[in-house]
Amino acid sequence: QVQLIESGGGLVQAGNSLRLSCAASGRTFTVYHMGWFRQAPGKPREFVGAINWSDGSTYYANSVKGRFTISRDNAKNTAYLQMNNLKPEDTAVYYCAADTVKGLGYKGLRGEEYDYWGQGTQVTVSA
Repeated sequence: QVQLIESGGGLVQAGNSLRLSCAASGRTFTVYHMGWFRQAPGKPREFVGAINWSDGSTYYANSVKGRFTISRDNAKNTAYLQMNNLKPEDTAVYYCAADTVKGLGYKGLRGEEYDYWGQGTQVTVSA
C-alpha cells in the first residue's frame, strides 16, 4: 500500500504563512495527481488544489488562487502546499491525497479520483 504522511500544520495569525508537506512511501506506485483538500467543522470536504505529477501543472480552487501554491519534489515523493496570506476562513483540517489509478478524464479535481489519503493536519488561523 501507499502511505501518505502529512506535516506542517499549526496555529498562525491571519496574514502569515504555512507550508504543508505530504510524503508518500510504500510499494512501487505511479502517481498521476497529488491533491489537497480541506474540511472545516460542519462543512463538507472542499477541493483546494492539485498537481499533475508528470508535468507539474496545477489547479486551484477560486478561494485560494493567488495565495496558495502547490509544488512537488519527485525525488522525495513529496508534495507541498505553500499557503500565504492566510485568512481565518482557511481554518480546517487539510488532507493530501494521491491518485495512483489511471482513469479516463481524470484531472485531480474530485475526491473520488483519489485512492490514498493522508491523516490530515490541522491549520488554524486566528484573526
